[in-house]
Amino acid sequence: MAEPIDVDDNSFDEVVLKAETPVLVDFWAPWCGPCQMIAPLVKELASEYQDRVTFAKVNVDENPRSATKFGIRAIPTLLIFRDGQPVKQVVGFTPKGELKKQLDAVL
Repeated sequence: MAEPIDVDDNSFDEVVLKAETPVLVDFWAPWCGPCQMIAPLVKELASEYQDRVTFAKVNVDENPRSATKFGIRAIPTLLIFRDGQPVKQVVGFTPKGELKKQLDAVL
């Protein structure tokens, strides 16, 4: 079962921006209720899309540089990157079916 990768400010460029596959990045914090609700969905999607999409998690409290760089103002925010650029953004808790639509649109 694929798991989202924990990414920090130092590894963000290497893991996300230089990735050969699309990357879904979950910007979250431990104290955020909606973040805790969406985490299992992201984990499920990581398994379902494991050969086509990389999944990463960024704790915004511990990695403010990455969050600031991409204008994260609310969490959870999911950004989908392709070729080093953000191409889709989902803010707040979102049902799994909608997240799949967003991923499929990028693939």
